[in-house]
Amino acid sequence: MSGTNPSTVKVTLRNPVNKSETWDYWITSDNHQLARDWVVALKELLQSGRPLEKNYCFMGFPDTARNLEYLCGELNRHIKTINLFNRKKIWQNAGLDSYVIEDYFTPDVVRFGSEYPIGWDDENLGLSVKHEVMNRLHNHFERLQGVAWNLSEYYKLADYDTKYAIRQLNNICHEIETLILSQRKQAVLPEWVRPSQITTFLQAHRYELKPEHRQLFLTNGYDREFGRVYMHWTQVGKTLFEVFRDEHAPRLTDTICEAITELKYYSGEFDIEWGNNVTYGRGFKWHDQEQDQFRQWLIDNGRDPGDANLSLGYLPIGHVDLIKSFNTQNPIKIREILGKYLDIYQIQIDDVIGVYDNCWSDDDYQQQQVNSMMAGYDFSSRG
Repeated sequence: MSGTNPSTVKVTLRNPVNKSETWDYWITSDNHQLARDWVVALKELLQSGRPLEKNYCFMGFPDTARNLEYLCGELNRHIKTINLFNRKKIWQNAGLDSYVIEDYFTPDVVRFGSEYPIGWDDENLGLSVKHEVMNRLHNHFERLQGVAWNLSEYYKLADYDTKYAIRQLNNICHEIETLILSQRKQAVLPEWVRPSQITTFLQAHRYELKPEHRQLFLTNGYDREFGRVYMHWTQVGKTLFEVFRDEHAPRLTDTICEAITELKYYSGEFDIEWGNNVTYGRGFKWHDQEQDQFRQWLIDNGRDPGDANLSLGYLPIGHVDLIKSFNTQNPIKIREILGKYLDIYQIQIDDVIGVYDNCWSDDDYQQQQVNSMMAGYDFSSRG
């Protein structure tokens, strides 16, 4: 990219059930340094041949073949892989504790059913996520994998299939939570269903965020806009806002703080918001109230809401050209179109093209993924 001219990213989607059906949309990058650095990093990813992680991509679309029954079945399959590897005694012979996950997942385990009152407050449990169960699942992942800069010995010693299974604990945990939330909204507030696209690559190269990049946290905060493109969160661990929201604004003890990570890196990966706008000071009282309470909670716990190093919010890097892509700006109509094409087939910037022909619906998809990740697995197991 030359000068300060924005770049255009063309994304080709495909129907995962009928792969001959495709749809294109176009992203225009923003005119600031992080967006320019993102375009360079994305080009590098497209040229590298690194696999696109397709089984954790389109989140929060309530009508999807990746339903709760499917996702719970996948979780149980990956847990079985981990538990069977534990029986080989490789971890124990290296001085680690035995690690068995005793949970078995079904839709009723992860979500309160429709026999409960369905509404949009804490007293109406119907179709809401069971947080304790999902937090326990995520804790299993964190213990088994560790963090990007300090991988767990469990992960390093695991074989290829078990490494893959450990990673899926995290991916499917978040996919289940997002799906449950979207289906609850579909039943209560259908206009507030909030699908998104999480575009991540396996072994994506990461670059350290610069102070100039971090200023976008202060200008954007937690605002989300329909069709807006945001930098993907490239690391494992809970954010301050997730702790505030999910754990009911606890006092920040040393134990809690150990699980919190401020964003350190950026990459060529990106997320797209396909839900309606939610912006501070624009009439969304619940959002304003939550943000005000969050700011006060930070202050009460000795944190400065104006500290860009705390990574409070989302980093905007571009927007989808809605008219060119869909011939409409109506979110409901666009979501209806997207719901038919929940598989990324191709990404192009200028003359740089990445083609991703595999799909989570393929019978051999897991083996394709494992084969493509072997080099990264071998690298992560050193030392």
